[in-house]
Amino acid sequence: MVRNLKKRDSWASRLGIIMAVAGSAIGLGNFLRFPAKVSANGGGAFMIPYLISLLLLGIPLMWVEWTLGRYGGGFGHGTAPGIFHSVWEKNRFIKYFGVIGIFGPLVIFIYYTYIESWTLAYSFFSLSGIISRLSDQKAMQSFLSGFQGIEKNQYFNSLGYAYLFFLITFILNISVVYFGIKGGIERVCKIAMPLLFVFAIILFIRVLTLRTPDITRPTWNIYNGFGFLWNPDFKALKSAKVWLEATGQIFFTLSVGIGVILTYASYLSKGDDVVLSGLTAVSINELAEVILGGSIIIPAAFVFFGPQQIQSIANSGVFDLGFVTMPLILNRLPLSTLLGFSWFFLLFLAGITSSISLIQPAIAFLEDEFDLGRRKAVVIFAIIAFLLCQFPIFFLNKGVVGELDFWGGTFFLVIFATVEVFLFGWVFGMDRAWDEIHKGADMKVPLIYKYIIKYVTPLFLIIILSAWLIQEWLPTILMKNVSPANRIYIIGTRFSLLIIFLTLVVMVKLAWRRRKLSQS
Repeated sequence: MVRNLKKRDSWASRLGIIMAVAGSAIGLGNFLRFPAKVSANGGGAFMIPYLISLLLLGIPLMWVEWTLGRYGGGFGHGTAPGIFHSVWEKNRFIKYFGVIGIFGPLVIFIYYTYIESWTLAYSFFSLSGIISRLSDQKAMQSFLSGFQGIEKNQYFNSLGYAYLFFLITFILNISVVYFGIKGGIERVCKIAMPLLFVFAIILFIRVLTLRTPDITRPTWNIYNGFGFLWNPDFKALKSAKVWLEATGQIFFTLSVGIGVILTYASYLSKGDDVVLSGLTAVSINELAEVILGGSIIIPAAFVFFGPQQIQSIANSGVFDLGFVTMPLILNRLPLSTLLGFSWFFLLFLAGITSSISLIQPAIAFLEDEFDLGRRKAVVIFAIIAFLLCQFPIFFLNKGVVGELDFWGGTFFLVIFATVEVFLFGWVFGMDRAWDEIHKGADMKVPLIYKYIIKYVTPLFLIIILSAWLIQEWLPTILMKNVSPANRIYIIGTRFSLLIIFLTLVVMVKLAWRRRKLSQS
């Protein structure tokens, strides 16, 4: 194999790569999705399959992706097609499976950036005092719907504000990646991550000190709020759905199976530690999710709305939790303007550190496989991504976001993870892989993980995929849960996704043909 001698970007420090990977993992899901999943799936009992999935799936996949990324980066590849090809050179088709590692992040970025822009907008609305004037759920919901362009009301009569904040957010994302790994992504994450934790800890402490506003209902207290969230309903463990939800949350929260970590790790040098760095990134993410994310919205909502409404609030969906329930809670507290800003800017910081990571695989692919300069690669990505982002903006209420999230952020994620762990443990070879993991490592991975990575993790993934195929495949394909009015939009979304995927396949084919010609 001929190494690519082209000078690639690199991380300035170990702290930088850890903050970047943790930033990729810590997103809106840590503070919105996780508490909703816990409360809806057995409370504290949910943590049993969650922790099992973390130990048998999340941590192994994190080490696999860090190691594969560093290995592929040594051959000048920063994305899954090239990395997979580096591992299994004799198989001429394996690089096409790697297309998922570019496709998934791109698809997620298409809708994630728009949702991220809402948090920036609401940060502004909080500081301006607009949010504090909305006193009930109906007003708060109407404000959100008007902002999203779903309805015209007294607050908004067009998508103008939403589109303005989308443009600002999109430009910020593109500007960060324009300055590269060291000068852009690393610099932003080293500032954003500590700031995110400052805001989260402020809100965490404020929630811990909440007192029931109604002295006639003393049971509406913060301790019972935590009890609602964490008291285990062990009967829930009999449900396959709970196990699938817990496994999905681990994928979602750690950003494994997407292709982002492969790209980030490709900028490491051969002697950089992937064992301790990967474990540190996981630990930071779990601190943000389990300790902080699990301690803000749901317990606080219990204090103000009580046990009768809390279940419906917990099941109301991440948008309502973040943009309706939480503002209503904060509006009832002193310094509501500053607390509201802290909440939404916290979400914005979590969002942007994740969204910039979603851009990098496509940029790295253009740079590494087509020898494009950073500027040209970023401009090409920006034009294409901007056009694609219009679909979730203008068809938000047509099911487009859910469809993009399912294929880009759920289904192909499991497929991709299964392929990469098979490559690592069986094609690369576990003995060779074990040596590769420990190059430059300051700590040794427990020996049991040698067998977990080779046998348990792939089996776990196959079971998840099989269960989904049995339970959900046919209803999903036939759009059983899609309203007749929205089916044309779902079909259009699927057709668009197919075009994007096939375009990436063709680009991989052209890149390898170009590489062969340059080597002949």
